[in-house]
Amino acid sequence: MKLTSLHQRLLFAVCLLLIPATVLQAEQKSATPKPNIVFILIDDMGWPDPVSYGHQFHETPHIDQLASDGVRFTDFYAACPVCSPTRASIQAGQYQARLHLTDFIPGHWRPFEKLIVPENAPYLPLDIVTPGELLQSAGYNTAYFGKWHLGPESHNPDQQGYQTSLVIGGRHFAPRFRTTPRTEVPDKAYLADFLTDKTIEFIKQNQSEPFFVQLSHYAVHIPLEAKQQMIRKYQQKSKPDSGINNPVYAAMVAHVDDSVGRIVAALDELKLTENTVVIFTSDNGGLRQSFSGGDIVSTNAPLRDEKGSLYEGGIRVPLIIKWPGVAAAGKTCAEPTISIDFWPTFAEISHAPPQKHQTIDGLSLVPLLKNPNSHLNRDAIYFHYPHYHHSTPAGAIRAGDWKLIEFFADGNLELYNLKSDLSESTNLALRNPEKTAELQQKLANWRTSVGAALPVKNPEYDPARASQFWNRRTNQPVPERKKTRLDQTN
Repeated sequence: MKLTSLHQRLLFAVCLLLIPATVLQAEQKSATPKPNIVFILIDDMGWPDPVSYGHQFHETPHIDQLASDGVRFTDFYAACPVCSPTRASIQAGQYQARLHLTDFIPGHWRPFEKLIVPENAPYLPLDIVTPGELLQSAGYNTAYFGKWHLGPESHNPDQQGYQTSLVIGGRHFAPRFRTTPRTEVPDKAYLADFLTDKTIEFIKQNQSEPFFVQLSHYAVHIPLEAKQQMIRKYQQKSKPDSGINNPVYAAMVAHVDDSVGRIVAALDELKLTENTVVIFTSDNGGLRQSFSGGDIVSTNAPLRDEKGSLYEGGIRVPLIIKWPGVAAAGKTCAEPTISIDFWPTFAEISHAPPQKHQTIDGLSLVPLLKNPNSHLNRDAIYFHYPHYHHSTPAGAIRAGDWKLIEFFADGNLELYNLKSDLSESTNLALRNPEKTAELQQKLANWRTSVGAALPVKNPEYDPARASQFWNRRTNQPVPERKKTRLDQTN
């Protein structure tokens, strides 16, 4: 349509009226501070450990309050049933099979088993753009406190975009835990308390600008060590008729719950609550007992099995996200989600600028926070654990309510409908061959797409020695430890 001079003058006048409003909206948007992010990662906490996920003996009032104030995810998964690969998936936003970092670093070695497992990457590559680097580019001050387990000191968080970092591991009581960089630690300090102190100190120092901090607890990982006062509390508490209700383990759960409570209280005190996202999760399923034997200290029931296995007990973990004004408070979300989803979630929360980086396999969880009944645009999530641990090398796929596990040593397939069989007690592979074949093919296609490394037959296979673990550095068998009680206190 050809515009007349009158039309042109009217259009120009409308544009003049609109421009100030547009500029004002932009100024208002830029004046709104970006949300702070506190990401709390627990080590080895099982899906049923918090009271809000069903535990009848533990006490987790602060974690449960977080669930009341945010969204509790019922079908969230760690990308791997052991720590390092899941941690890599969080930092990279991609399936760790792409990185060939598929076991904890350095990993187990069983030289006489049926299969030779793929070589495990010794570190997270420095060219990976981590959430620390991503959010720093978006104007955030970034920090990392606690367990890293993604390589030597040359690959620590301070080399991956975390401006403030303190890597700690070892044991739960000082002076037996190690700090990098070297840091003065009060004698007999409890690690969960010490890490919480450092996190709160960072928050206070950076309260006037957007911040991202990851608190990566070493608890509730073995050795079982807790403060005597808390142990006595659970020793004196009446136990339910069923379940594994260990007072020391319960005390460790209580210590990380206290950590959550202290951080939330600090945010309240600093008046940061309304503009801070708090995320609580675990790096893999719960461990029932020491790897080399010992007391059974916990259970993942009704889930099957434990850490080191691709059954639900090894990979399904708690996830709670609180974001006032955005996350639907007190709601639950049953959409299958996985730890590769954190990276794009951080990106959306922070409005990080687009950039060229590694492949991102995850999807943002923000739409689910706003509407927990909605669905993400993907048809399946995948798992790849080609190593011997508490189970044998395997891969898995979850598509809707269906889950298939493929065991590499014998080709065995197990198919479960998790909606009707959460405990994975009835293998439907033979009854439903079409669904089994469909999911097996999808899993194979996915492995090809990410370049997943597979185990191969072992010409040195020796059934009599297959269960032996060897030390890669000494090239000698690892001595079997006696089944003694796990450490309890300092």
